[in-house]
Amino acid sequence: MANVTVIAPVKTESTIHKIRCAAYCRVSSSSEDQLHSYAAQVKFYGEKFNDSDNEELIDIYADEGITGTSADKRTEFQRLIRDCKRGKIDRIYTKSLSRFARNTKECLNTVRLLRELGITIIFEKENIDTAKNTDELMITIMGGLAQEESTSISQNMRWSVRKRMENGSFVQSVPPYGYVKKDEKLAVDPETSEIVKDIFRMYLGGVGTNTIARILNDRGILTGMYQKKWNHKIVKYILSNEKYTGDSLMQKTYKTETLPMVQKRNHGEYDQYYVENTHEGIISKADFQKVQEMLSVSASKFHRESTRKHILGSMIKCGECGSTYKRKCNNGKYYWSCIEHDLSSQNCGSKPVAEEAIMQAFTSMGNKLIQHYKEILLPLRRNLQELNMRRFSGNTKVLNIRKDMAELKEQRHVIARLRKRGFLDEKKYNEKLIELESKMARLDRELKKHTKTDSEDETLEQLDILIDCFESQSSIMSGFNEKLFGMIVEKMIIRNNMLEFLLISGIVFKERI
Repeated sequence: MANVTVIAPVKTESTIHKIRCAAYCRVSSSSEDQLHSYAAQVKFYGEKFNDSDNEELIDIYADEGITGTSADKRTEFQRLIRDCKRGKIDRIYTKSLSRFARNTKECLNTVRLLRELGITIIFEKENIDTAKNTDELMITIMGGLAQEESTSISQNMRWSVRKRMENGSFVQSVPPYGYVKKDEKLAVDPETSEIVKDIFRMYLGGVGTNTIARILNDRGILTGMYQKKWNHKIVKYILSNEKYTGDSLMQKTYKTETLPMVQKRNHGEYDQYYVENTHEGIISKADFQKVQEMLSVSASKFHRESTRKHILGSMIKCGECGSTYKRKCNNGKYYWSCIEHDLSSQNCGSKPVAEEAIMQAFTSMGNKLIQHYKEILLPLRRNLQELNMRRFSGNTKVLNIRKDMAELKEQRHVIARLRKRGFLDEKKYNEKLIELESKMARLDRELKKHTKTDSEDETLEQLDILIDCFESQSSIMSGFNEKLFGMIVEKMIIRNNMLEFLLISGIVFKERI
């Protein structure tokens, strides 16, 4: 009989592959107690995998104070799905179905998508593992209950808000620019209210909304709580907001009652309530009315002059001076000419280019890619993907930064509670808050340094779009393809009889014109 010796497998580091896990956390409001729950979830998952032999934590994805009825508004949830599609994750942990989603349809679609990618989800509260096919019925039932709960809460809150609107006691949660909230009422902010007065004064003096925005940006003034730069839309919103007169028009917008809930402009679907003298005004009612008349005249003039934007509009830049090209007509033929050259040939020596020549150049470039995209684009995508995966492998620095940021957020919530209960005076609270925000800003800068691969991930996605576009072309183009142009071209530069096409993903192709 043959002598058989069993040789046991030897496990080395190279053969041990841990399951790459991600944690998703979310709280549904921005109240202090809920934010504490958010910080606790992040801290829990940050420590959960420290001693695990077969699982490792890749990243924590946490949405703070954002609704769960629609996935579109959750940026961290979207980042989680993108990373799943890029092959970075094997398993997702989340506290419960209601934390993951309150929309049954979106929840099931996401679960099925992730299952197709080979990724499972563990819902800890319900003890559901999507690796088991039998759990889909349970997900449907639990998701439906969570959705019904969310809808019921939303309807109760909507009823409460409308009742307060009817009796004139409703005050919006975020005060308009120029105001602050004091004792649950709008109060004039001495600093920003002067900016509001300047905006109305300039517009009444004949200064346009675009110019007003530029003036404010040149002064270094930023807009409200999101601290964005000014643009003509923000200026126009301020000019048309009746709250600056001391009155309030309530229910300008409404949310749909079916999921996913969408906010829409109220064009008569629901009652509106105009309440006079709800707070101190910044602008006189006479000046406000005059501004509304001027805005109405400007809008009607713009409507008469506006036409459908040309596919090449704002797309062509001058390689000599950097200005934009504009469309011109001469003897029935269309040309594109540099704006600076039109003002004076001494400003820019570039010459007008026939529209037909630009379209022929795109057709020529597109046909070359249709015939040779496999030799050009596929190797580029493969090399970039390999480089991206090598950079991502073993990157624990990002995870540690996110853990530190979660701890700082928790500290911020703690000092907020201490101040609210009277254990911390305003001065000490502000000193500590500034210190925490400074640390948070430093960590955010560090995080951006280590997540540069996000831009490369976006490049990969854009390369996929390019490849799909050219794969779908069954034959070469006989003429200019407006749809394809709109999908793949970001801008064009005319330089020395050459037209440079900057495509999505940053690829540049040149054609002689």
